[in-house]
Amino acid sequence: MTKKTFIKILSANDVGTTGGHQGGILIPKGEAELLAFLPPLNSAIKNPDAWIECMDEVGVLRRFRFVYYNNKLHDLKGTRNEYRVTYMTRYFRDTGANEGDTFEISGGEDKFNYDIRIVRPLAKPFEPAEEQVIRIKITSNWRRIH
Repeated sequence: MTKKTFIKILSANDVGTTGGHQGGILIPKGEAELLAFLPPLNSAIKNPDAWIECMDEVGVLRRFRFVYYNNKLHDLKGTRNEYRVTYMTRYFRDTGANEGDTFEISGGEDKFNYDIRIVRPLAKPFEPAEEQVIRIKITSNWRRIH
């Protein structure tokens, strides 16, 4: 059985430390292999979704919502046209996930049964002195790992 694994380095926005309200982790439309790995969503329907079940690193079954926010395609004044995985806040809180940690999702040919975990970085990130300017880089980069 072939197992596929995808990773995303979590941003401060992903884990909720910016204080903003984000609608879940973004999955760029260009990530065709990752989108094919997740349940299919019918774009003819406004905001189609599917619940995905994921077993976490300590054996707790987690349910996340995979959604295609597509009101731009269905409403005259719609603005959204993006894929997201939502309902992850509690998981991130329970695992103590932080900015810079890696979220990993994997699964085999038995589609739509997933394993997830948070991977901590090996080294502590650089912390600038108070007088230095801090620039936040928000990315949505997902990568397939082999």
